[in-house]
Amino acid sequence: METMNLETKICVIGLGYVGLPLARLFSTKYKTVGFDMNQARVDALMSGHDATLEVSDELLQGAIKNGFTCTTDIEKIRDCNFYIVAVPTPVDENNNPDLTPLYGASTTVGKVISKGDIVVYESTVYPGVTEDECIPVVEKVSGLKMNIDFYAGYSPERINPGDKLHTVEKIKKVTSGSTPEIGKKVNEVYSSVIVAGTHLAPSIKVAEAAKVIENSQRDINIAFVNELSKIFNKMGIDTQDVLEAASTKWNFLPFKPGLVGGHCIGVDPYYLAQCAQRHGYNPEIILAGRRMNDGMGEYVAGETVKLMLKKGIQVLDSNIIILGFTFKENCPDVRNTKVIDIYKALQEYNVNATVYDPWANPDIVRHEYGIEVTNELPKEKFDAAILAVAHNKFEALEVPALLKENHVIFDVKAFLDRNIVDGRL
Repeated sequence: METMNLETKICVIGLGYVGLPLARLFSTKYKTVGFDMNQARVDALMSGHDATLEVSDELLQGAIKNGFTCTTDIEKIRDCNFYIVAVPTPVDENNNPDLTPLYGASTTVGKVISKGDIVVYESTVYPGVTEDECIPVVEKVSGLKMNIDFYAGYSPERINPGDKLHTVEKIKKVTSGSTPEIGKKVNEVYSSVIVAGTHLAPSIKVAEAAKVIENSQRDINIAFVNELSKIFNKMGIDTQDVLEAASTKWNFLPFKPGLVGGHCIGVDPYYLAQCAQRHGYNPEIILAGRRMNDGMGEYVAGETVKLMLKKGIQVLDSNIIILGFTFKENCPDVRNTKVIDIYKALQEYNVNATVYDPWANPDIVRHEYGIEVTNELPKEKFDAAILAVAHNKFEALEVPALLKENHVIFDVKAFLDRNIVDGRL
């Protein structure tokens, strides 16, 4: 246990939405280096600006002044002894977990880890990935053995992108280690900066499972209200009214229907499902929830077109504006946004769709999705508007003013004044 007496030097690998806020936080207490493969990202951070807007310029520049550095140079992280891996874990086109970023980060750790060091994984995975998939890579590259030469831990991230209230230090953190002693050590390091406190799980697998089910639970609950929305719509009842009435009961869970995107909620259930299938169990509810949520973009497009036809608006070659493209409100994150499903479904009807989002970066959207997004409010008049994301910036927007006299407004988020909308979830 050589680490115990040494000064903890932290390296965070992966400086995205999760890694950067974490590295910045650790830098208040420990010597911290951020490592990322993307040189442009590192340069931008070292100039004192975070494009994801998760860390303010003021906090970032203060951290750099205090000695925090970001680098792409592996030699700069060799003297660290507490490595944290915070790389994304996406799914491929068949919704199978893609562990490529994790293998890459584990290779990096293997090149620099020394005796007595600890590596903690934060990426969302199914139970068993840290010990069965990641650690063997570290062992192979380093020639060291876990729990003999080095140690491991898992502490799932719970960062909520764009949330300025629940920032990383204010969210309780689950921790774990490869031995009971290391669990305590990992827990100590995290609890020294996490104000909200920590919960030491009995094993790495328990901590991994806890993370996957948090998002799966949310996914299933949203799928349920999405299904209700479809049922009540057929009955001519407003879903929001029903939810408002039901939520007066003390133990009713106030979930709202909508698009479920982002890099966690839409992905983690697939991790859990795949893990279940490996163990010979076919998950029913989890995958049914996913199918429901994955079909919501298409449903919104179909409902909008129906409403246009009812009002005698020609659908072919009509002009429709989609308000918002990011996966959630008031944040620039477009990863795994489901608004793209609305856009693609509208294309099937041969309409001209314009996407307006003051938050989204057009270059990133073009690169990721191959479509154009504008940050400027278009001047022309549209036949229909779909409010897809409830950005605060849309509050002052006079939506009817963007539209022709005979028009349709569909409100995915129940955000607009209900007297002006033709349909909503």
